Amino acid sequence: MQHEFTTDVLVAGGGPCGLMLANELGRRGVRCLLVDPKPGTAFNPQANATQARTMEHFRRLGFAQEIRFLGLPADHPTDIAYFTRYAGHELARLALPTAREAVSRIRSMAGSWSAAELPHRISQKYVEAVLLRHAKEWPSCDIRYQWRLEDFEDTGEGVRATIRPVAGGDGAGVTVSARYLVGADGARSSIRRRLGIEWTGMTGVQRDFMGGKMFAVYLRAPELQRQMPHPPAWMHVTVNHERRAFMAAVDGVAEYAFHAAVHPHENADDWTEADARRVFAQAFGRDIAIEVLSVGTWVAGHSLVADRFRQGRVFIGGDAAHLFTPTGGLGYNTAVEDAVNLGWKLAHVLRGQAGEALLDSYGPERQPAAQRNTGYARRFADSVGLFAASPELEAEGPRGDAARAAAAEHLNAHARLEFNIPGVTFGTRYDGSPAIVPDGSTPPPDEPNAYTPSACPGGRAPHAWLDDGRSLYDTFNFEWTLLALGTDAPDTRAFERAAAARGMDLRVVRHAQPQLRELYQAPLALIRPDQIVAWRGHDGAAADAVLARVSGSEPVAPR
Repeated sequence: MQHEFTTDVLVAGGGPCGLMLANELGRRGVRCLLVDPKPGTAFNPQANATQARTMEHFRRLGFAQEIRFLGLPADHPTDIAYFTRYAGHELARLALPTAREAVSRIRSMAGSWSAAELPHRISQKYVEAVLLRHAKEWPSCDIRYQWRLEDFEDTGEGVRATIRPVAGGDGAGVTVSARYLVGADGARSSIRRRLGIEWTGMTGVQRDFMGGKMFAVYLRAPELQRQMPHPPAWMHVTVNHERRAFMAAVDGVAEYAFHAAVHPHENADDWTEADARRVFAQAFGRDIAIEVLSVGTWVAGHSLVADRFRQGRVFIGGDAAHLFTPTGGLGYNTAVEDAVNLGWKLAHVLRGQAGEALLDSYGPERQPAAQRNTGYARRFADSVGLFAASPELEAEGPRGDAARAAAAEHLNAHARLEFNIPGVTFGTRYDGSPAIVPDGSTPPPDEPNAYTPSACPGGRAPHAWLDDGRSLYDTFNFEWTLLALGTDAPDTRAFERAAAARGMDLRVVRHAQPQLRELYQAPLALIRPDQIVAWRGHDGAAADAVLARVSGSEPVAPR
């Protein structure tokens, strides 16, 4: 066994954050060693929704279409439906496009949903498998499951760590010398605890639903849909006074991820497969045959964000840095964006294309984003979890009809609030970041259910479909892009010279379509590798100063 190992970035954790980071680094040829004590990627479904912004990042890396046609069959409905019980009354439904429809519809959508990709309803287990397969393809990536990070020390010049196989080995472990360490090691992060990083925010919130202990069952039920008196859906939520629950279709055929609220007097940690069948029967409304694949418990009601995302040469991301109640599906998607944000910055610093100061922008950008997103998840959880499910919901006659009508009004509004969220998806901003050059403009309001495309520096670059049918994003350089818009775009040579002097990979992309210049409200826009607008303007007079700021480096003296 090799006892000494040198790498650029040591990543602890092989979930979505760690694997996405490995892909961002591997694509750029940066040496990366990823370790995780688990046997491999997730077996249980875990997160079940990939937001549109995450799909845009998968598109940027070249595998969005691969993910789009995994999980549910291409024509399986992705509706969110609410029932008293699955065999009882349907209370509300939000109809959403299938995977096949999403591919065709996105090209005609505008306004809030002007995007390169629509959301995709897919279990995290499938996504992780794709991320792992692609990460392994990069020659600079070394992916080691069943290895754990045992110890580490920040020496000031780098990180010296010890890793060890979970089973076997000679007992001595392997010493790793890395330039940086990233803790993507989950909610119980040993790296966060070792650094003394504390949580801020709220926890222990109690609600009838999505607040407190939850019982999770991964199950197979091939006859489930045939025994339901309702059209198929992706997400199935029960609303009754006995047991609140939700269930996501995993493969669209027979597998489901089922989660039920646990009452305060119950001890679900000791529940067995028999309890799983009992609780599922409560949600369904009668007994049906199910095969229990796994059971477990977890706690809803967290809205927690780490008080810092970096200490010296050690960074944290994903669940190590923020914990969500899963309403809105924001935890996994926020973790992916952590990796995207940190990945390009680490790579550019390590390759000498940016100054060390660029890394100082990671925390100031991602911590407010996590605070924003955990706040939205809490709002969604309050909306559904504090709704009182009375016994009248299942009563026959006028009283039952009235209760169900009132529930339908609330739940239809809630479904739109939680699941039609372009503002949450696209509206993350990095205002005040040291890696953004403000222009004095005011960003659009931050609203969950509406998104206003804006090139105000600090936000996602506005998207458009080009006259030739391509996505504007597909014309971007993988690293830096300078958009030159309109038929009379200004001279870009100052930016090109300044980028060449810094070794920055910047490409000028020209588009003459008048609507693009109107969309960006300027003829020049500098787009970061993560598709965030870093600067916009009308000439290249300040090109060197702009590139110095956004790359965390010093101005280059003119020759």
